[in-house]
Amino acid sequence: MYTTIFYIITGVILFSYILDQVLDFLNASRRNQNIPNELSGIYDEEKYLKSQAYGKVNDKFSFFSDTFSTILTLLMFVFGGFALLNNYALQISENTIIATLIFFGILMFASDIINIPFSVYAVFVIEEKFGFNKTTVKTFIFDKIKGWLLGAGIGGGLLAGIVWFYEQTAEMFWIYAWITVSIFSVFMSMFYSTLIVPIFNKQTPLEKGELKDAIEKFSKKAGFTLQNIFVIDGSKRSTKANAYFSGLGAKKRIVLYDTLINDLTTDEIVAVLAHEIGHYKKKHTLSGMALSILQTGITLYILSLFVSRPELSQALGSERVSFVLGLIAFGVLYTPISLILGIGMNLLSRKNEYQADNFAKEHGCKVGLISGLKKLSEKNLGNLTPHPAYVFFHYSHPTLYQRIKAMDR
Repeated sequence: MYTTIFYIITGVILFSYILDQVLDFLNASRRNQNIPNELSGIYDEEKYLKSQAYGKVNDKFSFFSDTFSTILTLLMFVFGGFALLNNYALQISENTIIATLIFFGILMFASDIINIPFSVYAVFVIEEKFGFNKTTVKTFIFDKIKGWLLGAGIGGGLLAGIVWFYEQTAEMFWIYAWITVSIFSVFMSMFYSTLIVPIFNKQTPLEKGELKDAIEKFSKKAGFTLQNIFVIDGSKRSTKANAYFSGLGAKKRIVLYDTLINDLTTDEIVAVLAHEIGHYKKKHTLSGMALSILQTGITLYILSLFVSRPELSQALGSERVSFVLGLIAFGVLYTPISLILGIGMNLLSRKNEYQADNFAKEHGCKVGLISGLKKLSEKNLGNLTPHPAYVFFHYSHPTLYQRIKAMDR
């Protein structure tokens, strides 16, 4: 039985890799398609060629990094690398919680170290070549260190709790783990911008002036109480622009990248924020969180049914039942379900994006939103002609063409 599971695991890994490569190939094949009339004028000839070159470089980079990662993962399964690492962790400590933390600590740290050359190349070669990178070596190093510390503290704490629940309640651990993860998710949704973001970026209240007045005027018109408008120093790392909405209730805030303020007009920024406010008014934030919590519960319940089965540990090369190895095996075997759920979440997300666009349109921001989206696409060298299959599997937002067509109806 465990041999069959091993073959299924390797099959799932290979299937996921092949699917990604097919989708990437289809997407790359569409790069030279004629641009729809609705998108004409976004690029001049020189900038369009640059966007094509940027896409091709990223396609090639993605192929090599994905291939490397897949080969490394397969080698770990084929040669029992996970079982060897688990035995090493148990030699250091027989305590299940400590051994689990050692196992995943070494695994995640080693994985990140191995992938540092890819990260360096992506940031300091590709992004630098196309004029996006503003990250210094110092910032890159400190980001890594901060990420490791946060991962160890937050991820390690949650993992230790889940293992403790497993030891205390066996197959019922999923309920307590679900409650804990759910509470943590709600907490982070409320306080992410005030607790985590400042570790990496500086946020300052938007100064009084034309932009703030325009945002407050629109918020009042839309019936949206907004007191927290912040500017984040996104230019510290990249020239790419963005804006996002975070928090719940009194903790909700809108965050603008300083690059967005520099690149868009006041009307365009207000239109982008109208879209974000639309998400809140349509309760997309709450429904998305509820669905995420439900999905987590389903995943943990299914995990509880299989994680203790000896066949999973045996498939990874261990004769003794191991929660850690069961978790690793389950993570791979769950991939097809995760893929289906991901497609469903993307479909819902794209539907929500249309609704948020329509909210902005209904409040007089159609022209500004279309103009702003076009500028952001041009600024970020976006792909204007992605393949429909790639969009179906990977896009959480409709394409720019689809969004403009929907707003023009």
